[in-house]
Amino acid sequence: MTSLKTFDIQTVREDFPILKADLNGKPLIYFDNAATTQKPQVVLDTLQQYYQEMNANIHRGIHTLAERATAAYEETRDTLQTFINAEHREEIVFTRGTTEGINLIAQTAGRFYLKQGDEVLISAMEHHSNIVPWQMICEEKGAILKVMPIFDNGELDLDAALEMINERTRIVSIVYVSNSLGTINPIKPIIEKAHQLNALTVIDAAQAVSHFDVDVQALNTDFLVFSSHKLYGPTGVGVLYGKKAILEAIPPYQGGGEMIKDVSFEKTTYNELPYKFEAGTPNIADTVALKTAVEYVNSYGKPVLANQENDLLSYATALLTEEIEGFIPVGTAKNKVSVLSFRIEG
Repeated sequence: MTSLKTFDIQTVREDFPILKADLNGKPLIYFDNAATTQKPQVVLDTLQQYYQEMNANIHRGIHTLAERATAAYEETRDTLQTFINAEHREEIVFTRGTTEGINLIAQTAGRFYLKQGDEVLISAMEHHSNIVPWQMICEEKGAILKVMPIFDNGELDLDAALEMINERTRIVSIVYVSNSLGTINPIKPIIEKAHQLNALTVIDAAQAVSHFDVDVQALNTDFLVFSSHKLYGPTGVGVLYGKKAILEAIPPYQGGGEMIKDVSFEKTTYNELPYKFEAGTPNIADTVALKTAVEYVNSYGKPVLANQENDLLSYATALLTEEIEGFIPVGTAKNKVSVLSFRIEG
């Protein structure tokens, strides 16, 4: 087992070149990590190395550069399988991000399983990416979109949520960690209740995977999605986990190169997993660099990073409450990550 690096905040700051920048004559202080994270030098180095040493299309060529690029790309898949403890590497599908991952599920599993009168269940704290795709497919199929309520402190009303899962529920799609409230949702009992009634579960883990360990086998979720750019990796890359049997059963999302095995004008045979869902030339360089980002997070260990974040959250909340008259925090769940939203009276 690789030993973890010692966490020293000044050393960590040195890892991020952009933090050396001056903006408007002042040192950069960056608070917008829930929207996107900055990138450590090792990730930037991987991007440059890819374009300088292995730039080629993957899976199709047999020359040296193509073989190098393909190997590096598939190594990221293996790393992510371990990162979320997927049972099979074929269960890791690369997308452009969390948004595309949820759209893929809605347009494939949603179209495959939903019929008129069925219900899709989401929560009141969802990102637009986990609302609009379900609205679209529900309208198309004549299904009904229902919303699990939350309390004023930003916690999910778990009893009400479990009560809403019934024989008409076909899909339950819920955020693991709220991007605006920081709330960590109790998704395990929701997954268990959904499966008791033969409903599929989708977990938006975009804000979760950088804060604590996520184990898809322990959760037993059917789908889980997240984005590279919220994990110190490049933009334009996302990860869709799906149980192998379900991915094999549902139709592909897009057509074109890579997702086909044989094609003629009369009939096309689709490729095996995971390539069935990866049409066209992918975002190779940024996918390769995602492996480096995951390794960077793992080098410190998520518990160490979480302790630092929790200390900062406690400090910031206390300071703002003390210094700003009329400061009202929004989202005060007992179980939350380091997101600080607030209002000011007047």
